[in-house]
Amino acid sequence: MNWLPRYNYILASKSPRRQELLRLLGLEFSVKIKEADEVFPDGLSKCEIPEFLALLKAKPVLPELQENDLLITADTIVYLEGEVLGKPANEQEAIQMLQKLSGKEHQVISGVCLSSVHKQVAFHAETNVRFKELKESEIQYYVTTFKPFDKAGAYGIQEWIGFIGITNIEGSFYNVMGLPIQKLYEEILRF
Repeated sequence: MNWLPRYNYILASKSPRRQELLRLLGLEFSVKIKEADEVFPDGLSKCEIPEFLALLKAKPVLPELQENDLLITADTIVYLEGEVLGKPANEQEAIQMLQKLSGKEHQVISGVCLSSVHKQVAFHAETNVRFKELKESEIQYYVTTFKPFDKAGAYGIQEWIGFIGITNIEGSFYNVMGLPIQKLYEEILRF
C-alpha cells in the first residue's frame, strides 16, 4: 500500500539522483524539464537561496499543470563560511572547491517546492558535513575519474570522495544527495 496521496506527480529535474530517490520512495512520477536561469538576488540568507531557486524552477512548468498534478522542484547548494559553492564549470574549479572544503565543515542546503494549480509550498533542509584533510592526489583522482561537474560543491556524498573523505554528517544523508526525502514525504502528506 502506498501511503502517499494520489497525485499525478511531476519532477522538474534532470538529476539522476533526485529521480532515483523518488523511485526508492515508491513514487510514480513523470519528468518534465524546462530551463530556468539559476540566478538568485543578493541579500538572501543561505536557506532562502535554494528555496528561491526551487520556486524559480517551478515557474515555467506552472502554466501546464492540470487539476491533480503535484509538481516537485528542488535545488541544492553547498555553503562554506559565507560562500555559496554551486556546480563547478570545469576541472580546475572542481579542484578548487574541494580544496576549500578540505578539513572543514560546511552546510548542504536543499530547497524544495511543491506546486499544484491551487497552492505552492517551499521548504528546506540543512545538513552539516565535515571533510577530512584531503590529499591533493585524492582530489585529483576524484575529479578526473568521477567528473563531478553536475554537483554543487563538486562532490557526491554517495561517491568515492564521500567514502574516503567525509568524517562526520549531522542531518539528512539524502539531503546531501540533493533531496531531503524524509522531509519531502512529510510535506507531501501535509500538502
